[in-house]
Amino acid sequence: MFKKLLSLNTSQNQLNFASLVLRIIGGGFMLTHGLPKLQKVLAGDFKFGDPIGIGPEASLILTAAAEFGGALLLLFGLGTRLVSAPLMFTMIIAAFVAHGADPFGKKELALMYFGVYFALFLLGSGKFSLDAILSKDKSL
Repeated sequence: MFKKLLSLNTSQNQLNFASLVLRIIGGGFMLTHGLPKLQKVLAGDFKFGDPIGIGPEASLILTAAAEFGGALLLLFGLGTRLVSAPLMFTMIIAAFVAHGADPFGKKELALMYFGVYFALFLLGSGKFSLDAILSKDKSL
């Protein structure tokens, strides 16, 4: 057992499980940030920052789409690599623009999320995902 813990080898099953855990963490936890933004959009309350100069309305809608819609897709493993990109972008903007003047402790969460999304961008959704189910050979 100890030898296995020190091994440099990683099986495909371990990678698939790691991807599942990262998707649950990155997607599930981000929903708690995205849902309030989605509720603001649905209520017509567009008071929001404009960190990249596209207007507060567009900023809120795009952020809600990434943080709620993207997180939901990520949670189920649908388009994982594709939805990781807007989530990474959103977290970089949150860390370095929205919280640019704040101490590191305020940037830390966004950077942690960025790390999860970057890992998922590299790993993909794995076999425990809708991507894997939908990509099965339909001719069998």
